[in-house]
Amino acid sequence: MITTYIITGANGHVGQAVIRRLQGEDCIIRGLLLPSENNQDADNVSYFKGDVTDLESMCEIFSDIIASNTIVIHAAGIVSIDDKITSLLYNVNVNGTKNIIEACRRYGISRMVYISSVHAIDEGDGLHVIKEVNSFSKDRVVGAYAKTKAEATQAVMDAIAEGLDAVVVHPSGILGPGDHGRNHITQLIQSYLNGNLLGGVTGGYDFVDVRDVADGIIAAAQKGGKGECYILSNRYISIADLLKYMQKATGGRKKAIFPLGLVKIMAPVFEWMGKVRKSRPLFTRYSLRTLGTNSHFSHDKATMELGYSPRDMMDTVRDTIAYLLSGEYAN
Repeated sequence: MITTYIITGANGHVGQAVIRRLQGEDCIIRGLLLPSENNQDADNVSYFKGDVTDLESMCEIFSDIIASNTIVIHAAGIVSIDDKITSLLYNVNVNGTKNIIEACRRYGISRMVYISSVHAIDEGDGLHVIKEVNSFSKDRVVGAYAKTKAEATQAVMDAIAEGLDAVVVHPSGILGPGDHGRNHITQLIQSYLNGNLLGGVTGGYDFVDVRDVADGIIAAAQKGGKGECYILSNRYISIADLLKYMQKATGGRKKAIFPLGLVKIMAPVFEWMGKVRKSRPLFTRYSLRTLGTNSHFSHDKATMELGYSPRDMMDTVRDTIAYLLSGEYAN
């Protein structure tokens, strides 16, 4: 029997990567778009309108399915590098996840895959390798995004304890071609390409290719154990190394690296300028804090149980630059 995949956030960076990957399989794909969004049905992909914050608006995408052979991949969410939890952020990330849980129960869905984040995991004290955990608390993490993802992930774990067949994946900092929303690392690359980037900062994070994340999500859907969590990371990469990859891929100019502490002092100014110019600042207090935290994540469990194998980040940077320079990005 052919498997049906219902994918929320189908126009997002991760959602589109998952759909492209699944198009090579013998399956049925249903993508959930916001009422304001559009996309073209193609091959085994059909798009439906709805909003994860409104349970009843998603009735159509769940209609006429064979529940026992349907997998929901919940990719819808808002990424934020702000400290304050807005009502929209909470409603989408937390209440939206609870609505998807309820939909899975209501329609008897065979499996749910929740795309959480490594930010939902308490990083603890000092430098150590961070591995999977099975409980999450908004009080043990810092930042608006992390707190909403921790609360939503715990809601999924609670539902699993009550009988829901679900798997959780925790991607690290996602990068790669296909990012229409321009996450902050994509924004960094675009600024470099435009010649507007003055320099980078010390520090770094664990960055992972969106295509590897998509492979990990599908493997978790097909092979992951009920109630299990899987970190989908790559390795720690400094901002300085990212800039070197950009220089190598383009033959561009070398950029200065400023001390993280110095840029942190200037962060309030950057945020104020962003509000005045009605533009998103590249660096905020929260994003700079993140670059200085422990981000040594282990993907050993995903590798052993799911066959997960991330690619070299140089390839990711090169492909992202090619995408940003293509006409596709402009569309």
